[in-house]
Amino acid sequence: MTIDAYLTVIDRWRLRDFPAAPGRSALVESGPGFHIAGLRVSQEFWDADLAEVAEAAEEFEAELTALVQALSLRWGEPEVMDLADDLERSARGIPVRPPLDTLCGYVPRMYGWRVRSRWIGVGVGQGDRELPFQLLVAVGEGEVAQMRG
Repeated sequence: MTIDAYLTVIDRWRLRDFPAAPGRSALVESGPGFHIAGLRVSQEFWDADLAEVAEAAEEFEAELTALVQALSLRWGEPEVMDLADDLERSARGIPVRPPLDTLCGYVPRMYGWRVRSRWIGVGVGQGDRELPFQLLVAVGEGEVAQMRG
């Protein structure tokens, strides 16, 4: 997908209504107040060598960088969210508000913007060494600070 195609997908998710109940499909998870959508997903790495994994990681990070630059031209500099604290809270059984509860399990850092009444974030993650890399967008109600509460 090109950056323009990613921007089109992000705009669709940014404007889409949130469902009343949680739901999940292959590349999308939505619930009251949020959407998480995969923009690109790599292959799995069960038998891959480390060089192949490193190459895929670099490719996904480069796409994320280009996407962050394009979104920054639209909405200004992003807030960078380190999700390590959210992951630690989740691991200790302390509730983490959606969609950060899902994101913190495989995305270490999100780049986010507040656009009207919604927060839009993008990031790259991998749930485990053997699992695919994912470039994703998350859309949530309210501000980033409110999402962490």
